Amino acid sequence: MIKYFFKWNFSIFVALLFCSCNSTPAESDTETPEVRTPVTVTSVAYQPLEDAIVLNATSTYLQRDFVKSNLNGYIQKAEIKFGDYVHKGQILFVLKTKEAQAIGNEVNQLDPNFKFSGINTIHAEATGYVAEINHQAGDYVQDGEQLAVINDSKSFVFTMNVPYQYIQFAKVGKQVQLTLPDGEQLMATVKSSLPVMDSVSQTQSVSLSIQSLHTIPMNLIATAKIIKSSKPAAAVIDKKAVLSDESLNEFWVMKMINDSIAIKVPVKTGIETGDKIEIDSPLFSNNDKILLTGNYGLGDTALVKVQGE
Repeated sequence: MIKYFFKWNFSIFVALLFCSCNSTPAESDTETPEVRTPVTVTSVAYQPLEDAIVLNATSTYLQRDFVKSNLNGYIQKAEIKFGDYVHKGQILFVLKTKEAQAIGNEVNQLDPNFKFSGINTIHAEATGYVAEINHQAGDYVQDGEQLAVINDSKSFVFTMNVPYQYIQFAKVGKQVQLTLPDGEQLMATVKSSLPVMDSVSQTQSVSLSIQSLHTIPMNLIATAKIIKSSKPAAAVIDKKAVLSDESLNEFWVMKMINDSIAIKVPVKTGIETGDKIEIDSPLFSNNDKILLTGNYGLGDTALVKVQGE
């Protein structure tokens, strides 16, 4: 019986071994699916582009006319008030000497031909606005004492402090665009520059003349845009589409060559403004598709999948 049991087990072992040798293994190697990075694309647009610097400019008067008394006496009449617009030659004050005030009209009664009055008038030497009044009618003033201040309207300018590295773009005669706080835009011209640098900020004071149909108040702060360079038709693209190395010495974009492959294209950049940047070279067409998002870290000839297509 033991011999029979041994033969039975041996037969089972041979059968199992025969089945295992004739069986084929299952396929273990499966094809790896292609990994595509989801991206969005944009294109180059040709449009006017400006490289500009923006500075603050403050309105002011370069010249102020100081109205002064020319005698010792009393102010009989003040013909102006604060804020009035006066013209050159206009009567501002009427003065009477203290002697005439004391003796009155007695001298003329003794000799009518003498025509003594002691009255003197002060006229405006400039056209502009009355910025300050120091005396009113009835005040006693001395010779040379200040009576009022007039801002000369012909000297109205905007002044701005220009850093020395930009002073070459603010030469006399340069056109500058001014934007007032209410959004109004005016064209101004560089009138003069003071040849003195501020020792702390290293800026130079520049004055801007304007032509305006309405009055602009003094000490108004506007923004002045100085154009450094401009191009009528520059190749412009979103900044996010341009990649660079850590040292910002090399720049490139990822360009689609078909519907699924993007290649690395080195570029040279130019003017930057806001969220746009100029591509100096190479020359792209409006139909070229440039990766806008999903481009970071991609190598050359990367497999991509354009979102939304």
